Amino acid sequence: MEFSRVEIVIGMSKLHALKKSLSKLGVSGMTVMQVIGCGVEKGTYEYEGELNDEMELLPKQMIMIVIENDKIDELLEVVKKELYTGHIGDGKIFVSPISNIVRVRTGEEGDEALK
Repeated sequence: MEFSRVEIVIGMSKLHALKKSLSKLGVSGMTVMQVIGCGVEKGTYEYEGELNDEMELLPKQMIMIVIENDKIDELLEVVKKELYTGHIGDGKIFVSPISNIVRVRTGEEGDEALK
């Protein structure tokens, strides 16, 4: 079975609702990190009239999920639906291939390491 890593960067207030939706979808694990960053708007808030000349790093959360490739489309649809407001700061989703997974405690690899 093939897997991908999905990294979702969101604003600080959106984690609870996203976590609830991902749980309903059957996602069994995730890692959440507190990060700072900005996108193409360089940290400009939507209510500010002009783009910043210098990047402003804003507090964000990054959620990392490893999931089977055949479940990615459904996951992406749930995430996009949950995060969409149509405004600056809705978030970003990055999908990357995973070559292997190892559970350190047991030495299991691949899909056995995620069960």
